[in-house]
Amino acid sequence: MLNFTPVQKRTVAAAVTVLAFSLIVAFVLAIGWVLFRFLSFVSAAITPVIVGLFLSMLFKPYYEWIRSKCRNPTLSLLLMMVSILLPLGLIFWFGGSFIVGQAINLVKHAPTIVARTSNWVNGVFPNAWATLQQFGAEPDGTLALFFTDPARFSEEGIKMISGQYGGAAMKAGMGAIKYVVGLASWLVTLIFFVFFLLRPSMKGADYVRELPFLKPQTKNFVAKQIDAFTDILVNFFQRQVVICLIEGILYGTGFMLVGVPYGFLLGFLLGVLNLVPFLGTVLCLPLVLPVAYFGDGGSLYRLIGALSVWLAGQFLDGYLITPKIQGEKTGLGYAGVIFSFFFWGVVFHSMLGLLLAIPLSAFCVVLWRALKQKYIKGVI
Repeated sequence: MLNFTPVQKRTVAAAVTVLAFSLIVAFVLAIGWVLFRFLSFVSAAITPVIVGLFLSMLFKPYYEWIRSKCRNPTLSLLLMMVSILLPLGLIFWFGGSFIVGQAINLVKHAPTIVARTSNWVNGVFPNAWATLQQFGAEPDGTLALFFTDPARFSEEGIKMISGQYGGAAMKAGMGAIKYVVGLASWLVTLIFFVFFLLRPSMKGADYVRELPFLKPQTKNFVAKQIDAFTDILVNFFQRQVVICLIEGILYGTGFMLVGVPYGFLLGFLLGVLNLVPFLGTVLCLPLVLPVAYFGDGGSLYRLIGALSVWLAGQFLDGYLITPKIQGEKTGLGYAGVIFSFFFWGVVFHSMLGLLLAIPLSAFCVVLWRALKQKYIKGVI
C-alpha cells in the first residue's frame, strides 16, 4: 500500500478536483453546443414563438391594467388591440402618405445620389477601385461599376430590383412562396402572442412547484434566480422599445429640420433599428450623409447639420434617455448588451441569435451571480 505524505495527499486531491471540474465543464459545454446547434437548425420554427413571447412581455403590463378594469379576458384583449391599433391607424392615415412619399422619392432619386457620390469618390480617391481589387473585393465586378460607370451601376441596380433578369417566372413563384411562408409566420407569431398574453403571470415559486424532487432550500434559491432572470428580460425589452421610438422621432425630426431629403424616414429608421445596438446607425447613417450632401440642394452646411443631429442624439441617448429609462435594470451594461448581440448572432448565424442574445446573456449573468453568491463568495 502506498503511503503519501500530507503534501502529496493535498496535491492528489487538488489534481482530482481539477480533473472532475474540467470534466463537468466539458460536459456542460458539450450539452450547450448540441443545444445551440439544434436551435440553429430549427430557428425558422422557433423564431415566431420567441417574437410572440417578447411582444407579450412588452404589452403585458398594459393588458393587466385593462384586465383590472374589465374582468373579462377576451374583452380586455379586444380593448387592448383597439386602443393600440386605432391610434396607429390614425397615425398611418394622416402621416402614412408622407412617409410613403418620402420612401418613393428616395428610391426614385437614388440613382442620381449614387452617381454623385461615386463621382465624388473618384475625384477624391481616384485609385479607390484599384485598391479594392488588390484586396480581392467584389471579383464579379459589380462594385467596380460604382467607381467606373455610376450610371450603369444605377441601371444594373434598378434592373436587379425590378426583376428584369432571366427567370422572371421562377422568381415570381419563389416570391409567392416566400410571401405565403412569411404570412404564416406572422399568423403563428400572433397566435403565440395572444397565448402568452392571456396566460397568467408566473413567478419563480410557481415554476419550482413543479419540481417536487428539490429540497425546500434549493427551491427557494432556484425561484429567486428565475425571478431575477425574468426581471432582466421584461425590463430590457419594455424600456428598449420606448428608447428606440423616442430616438426615431428625435432623429427624424432633427434631420427634417436641417433640410435632409427624406430625413424623417431615414431618421426614424435609424432610431428604431437601434433596437439591436448600432444596427440603425450602421445601416442608415451611411445613407443619410450622402443624401444630405449630394441630394437636391445639398451643401456642406447641411452635411454638418446632419452630423450635428446624429451627435446630439448620441449625447442625449448616452447621458439622458437611456440612463433615465433603462438604468442598470439589465445587469449587463451597454457594452455587455452590444457584445451579446454580436456574440450570439455569430453563434446562431441567424435572426434567432439576435432574438436570444439578451435572454441568453441574462441567463449567464444570473447564473454567475448565483454561483458567486453560493459557492465562490465564501471561498475568496
